[in-house]
Amino acid sequence: MRDVISCFSENAVNVSPYSSCSSLSNNACISPSLVPSIQNTVSCVHKIILSTQKQLLITVTWIKNHSNQGISVNFNDDDPTTAIFRLNTNSRLFSKKKSSKFLESGDSKIELFWDLSNAKYDCAPEPLDSYYLLILVDSEIALILGDMAEEIVTKKLKGSIPMAKSSLISRREHWSGNTLYTTRTQFCENGDSHEIFIRCSGENEGLKNVKGPVLTVCIDKKTVIKVKRLQWNFRGNQTIFIDGLLVDLLWDVHDWFFSSSPSSSSSSSGRAVFMFRTRSALDSRLWLEEKNVQKERDRVGFSLLIYACKTPP
Repeated sequence: MRDVISCFSENAVNVSPYSSCSSLSNNACISPSLVPSIQNTVSCVHKIILSTQKQLLITVTWIKNHSNQGISVNFNDDDPTTAIFRLNTNSRLFSKKKSSKFLESGDSKIELFWDLSNAKYDCAPEPLDSYYLLILVDSEIALILGDMAEEIVTKKLKGSIPMAKSSLISRREHWSGNTLYTTRTQFCENGDSHEIFIRCSGENEGLKNVKGPVLTVCIDKKTVIKVKRLQWNFRGNQTIFIDGLLVDLLWDVHDWFFSSSPSSSSSSSGRAVFMFRTRSALDSRLWLEEKNVQKERDRVGFSLLIYACKTPP
């Protein structure tokens, strides 16, 4: 009997590292007249397993808007209002862009070291380089972020502190503006970084004999789905085969067309949700050899969620 991956991959869209598109401008996802949306918030959830087998979740959230830019960290709680650490890098009153802090959360003792004084950004809230964030939990290195983190570990900690096992299990991005979203992600810990483009075209834009808006999703310049008559097909899913993994792509753009909440802002026409979720063999619920069951249970899944607020023209 063939393995589960080979069975599913026959009916999945295969994303190869090579694309037939010669340049980005030829991609169906990109319109030269449309400015990409703005990324406002990025939240990354990391699963931490200490040497004592104690497990916890650390959520690191990067924020950027017209009045605030900074970072917050919380433990075992998705509510950002309960963050145990918050830093506004725009604030003149709070200038500690390079410092450390000791605190407690539950029965855990936590130490944070950070340096954002020279961090470099583009249009996104998450820095590109020249920064570090180091988190110790119960005297173990739980999380290392930034290109300067290895240096701080070597100089200050001298490599004598044990390293906990950490895995990125979820990344959530909030966007606002037009219906063009561009981002990058890794679907597995040792996998390649992939470009993701999500594009919702207008009426008949670039498509003959097609009425209504069209949703197009591209990965590494290769179109993986094209949903026509989006007002009728506002929810759906597609399976993608990438980096040897099955990835479920789900979309829900219902509120773009039918949002009628009285509490919604007049400047926004609703929020759409796009999710990329890696699938294990256990998720398929098909027969699996006993020797592979534990391997699949140990595999850490990953999901990328994109929350897209469309601003009317």
